[in-house]
Amino acid sequence: MNSKTQNTSFQRQVPAGDTHERDVCTTCGFINYVNPKIVTGSIVRHNGKLLLCRRAIEPRTGFWTLPAGFMELGETAEQAAMREAREEANAEIVIDRLLAVYTIPRIAQVQIMYLAHLDGDAFSPGPESLDVMLASWDEIPWGELAFPSVRWALEQYRGVEGVTDFAPFSNPPGEFGGM
Repeated sequence: MNSKTQNTSFQRQVPAGDTHERDVCTTCGFINYVNPKIVTGSIVRHNGKLLLCRRAIEPRTGFWTLPAGFMELGETAEQAAMREAREEANAEIVIDRLLAVYTIPRIAQVQIMYLAHLDGDAFSPGPESLDVMLASWDEIPWGELAFPSVRWALEQYRGVEGVTDFAPFSNPPGEFGGM
């Protein structure tokens, strides 16, 4: 060990002025805050159909989802939703408006979902998707959706389809993202 390397040791404690137990470095006092991750995505519309992606990665490989994923540092939620559509469906999209914000404490996530539309006609599976499709409402594989929040977003979208002014949605009553 060189002279610039310090031994650090963390201890669970409630820091002064805080209300939650956290990992605190006993050497320097650094507090390791573990906070929820932000996921952002979109319901992408094109010619009366919705873009769905069949997952090529865990969790829920082989199940259908909306293009969505974790935000990266230095990007806005809208930029992250557009990037995820490119990564998962090789699709360029235009964000139209906010649809919903979901909180899923079980997996420490906040999910921000937008309404968007394809910018052009091109889409194809990206590296995180086995397949992609444009589906009409009746073609959505409801029994094969990857996550409860995908169903929430689709059903909430259906309730305001064609409406231009509505308040963003949140978790349906009593729903917190259990599978």
